[in-house]
Amino acid sequence: MPPKSSATKTATKASKNTGQTRQKAAPKQPLPVADRLKRLFTSLCAQIDGGHFANAIKTCDKILRLEPHDPDALQTKLFLLLQTDQYAAALSMISGEDEQGEGHAFEKAYSLYRLHREDEAESVLDKLKTQEQAEDRGVVHLEAQLAYRQGHYQTAVDLYNQLLDTAEPDSEEQSDILTNLEAAQKHLDFINSGFLHALDALPQALSSGLQTAPPPQQQPASALASVAAAASAPAQRSAEDAAKRPKKVRMKRVPKGVVPGVTPPPDPERWLKKSERSTFTNRRRRGGGGATQGVVETPGSGAGQGGKGAGGGKGKRKK
Repeated sequence: MPPKSSATKTATKASKNTGQTRQKAAPKQPLPVADRLKRLFTSLCAQIDGGHFANAIKTCDKILRLEPHDPDALQTKLFLLLQTDQYAAALSMISGEDEQGEGHAFEKAYSLYRLHREDEAESVLDKLKTQEQAEDRGVVHLEAQLAYRQGHYQTAVDLYNQLLDTAEPDSEEQSDILTNLEAAQKHLDFINSGFLHALDALPQALSSGLQTAPPPQQQPASALASVAAAASAPAQRSAEDAAKRPKKVRMKRVPKGVVPGVTPPPDPERWLKKSERSTFTNRRRRGGGGATQGVVETPGSGAGQGGKGAGGGKGKRKK
């Protein structure tokens, strides 16, 4: 093998140096916080537009790790918690930002209302009424819902009528207000006319009978016993009828090819020996077969013939 030239050695060293340089390349520098926030906000907008609220909440948490006091991220997360019915988490978030929750008083009142803490929600709404937000539609709507839940139907009807006067025609808000107003009005009508004047709606003879009827007299023990026996008789008859009814046959237990009520039932004595069955008859065997063979002679005729034969034989021997 010919020796390597100086140019070849120089190229080999240069390639080795280049490889070492590539391996020892400096790691990439992390993106600045501003660029990372920009990317996260872009993802957050896409997730909200697509309705992926759970992933959007996680993205808000990532933004708040980088910028804990970002107002847009805080407001968006609070909106997402209310949108996903996480009212306890929203309430704790509001309390964490502000001990009194004055910065998000409406959101706090709404969370308390949805958590069925009506008294606390009412106190927060009372504070809002003294501020400029008293005429806000959201505050009035929440006040009407709270009054309806507490049974103040007249207040709820007045508030819903106030909202209905300024609602946009043929809108979703108008439809919701009409539904709630109808429900509150029905309760109010029942209290004012249906419940308090229920006796007035009854016939006069019936209402006077209810007011003037004497108390029922106590019956003797014998009469009570006869009434109890008469009452228990139908129950006993129904129990007897149920016992007489044929039981339903489970088709799973019926063999293949058998139709209940049509196919004749099997022989109940099929497990016994033939000699033990009720249909067995003891038949005697006929004569002339089996152990006896030939003609059976009577005793008289046999003896006479035998005697003659024996006598004749003896006589022949004598001769």
